[in-house]
Amino acid sequence: MSQVLISAEELAESSQGRNPPRILDCRARLGDGYAGRRLWEAGHVPGSLHLDLDRDLAAESGEGGRHPLPSREAFTGTLQRLGISPDVAVVVLDDMGGQLAAARAWWMLAVWAGHPDVRVLDGGLRAWQEAGGELVLGQEALPEPSGWQPRFDDSARVTADDVFSGRELKVDARSEERFRGEAEPIDPVAGHIPGAVCRPSAANLTETGHFKSAAALDAELPSDEAVVAYCGSGVTACHNVLAYAIAGRSLPRLYPGSWSEWVRDPSRPVARG
Repeated sequence: MSQVLISAEELAESSQGRNPPRILDCRARLGDGYAGRRLWEAGHVPGSLHLDLDRDLAAESGEGGRHPLPSREAFTGTLQRLGISPDVAVVVLDDMGGQLAAARAWWMLAVWAGHPDVRVLDGGLRAWQEAGGELVLGQEALPEPSGWQPRFDDSARVTADDVFSGRELKVDARSEERFRGEAEPIDPVAGHIPGAVCRPSAANLTETGHFKSAAALDAELPSDEAVVAYCGSGVTACHNVLAYAIAGRSLPRLYPGSWSEWVRDPSRPVARG
């Protein structure tokens, strides 16, 4: 893939150019569906638009899990409303090193919808501020809507049935405690999909919240001929997919329903330990 990260300094420079990128603020808090909007209103990167995890990057929770993908038609409408087209570079950010909604937005735009130039702000909002970037208040004018009709690549995702019958290595982005079934603060069943290995998304980052080097990620990420990424609800799993991209590896396929969908069917096996 093309370059997938952008530094705060590079973002500041490109924002002053003739063709500035569309900046999407994806901050969110699990359990509070309106926190992201409030955070954006309290201060955001100049020119950035709010992209909502629960309303723009997911459909309503239900049988498909806590954050199922929106329909292709719904996401196309979101992209058009934000004036996004293949001719407009996009930068996505959050305040958790991309672990929450920024990586999900990157995956949906770059991998699923096929946008050619989507980058994640390395280090997120903290890096922007530490580099001297300001935050502004107030509304941002929406750009002219686009007419983009993405060609979605549904082969980049898998279903629960695919996971159940497939032989791909399953990589779980949740914490070690949740993976082992020692703690489960969100979903009704603890444990993991049998045969999976644990790669917490936080392990992709340095202490400063930036991504580790490509070489370090390549040495650490689980290897197999084919990989499926999952987590609790298909959000932080995208951070692992992004890490594979940074490492120059073939991208895992995403299981969007993840653990929150898997455990809805009691006939699906569960492993612990």
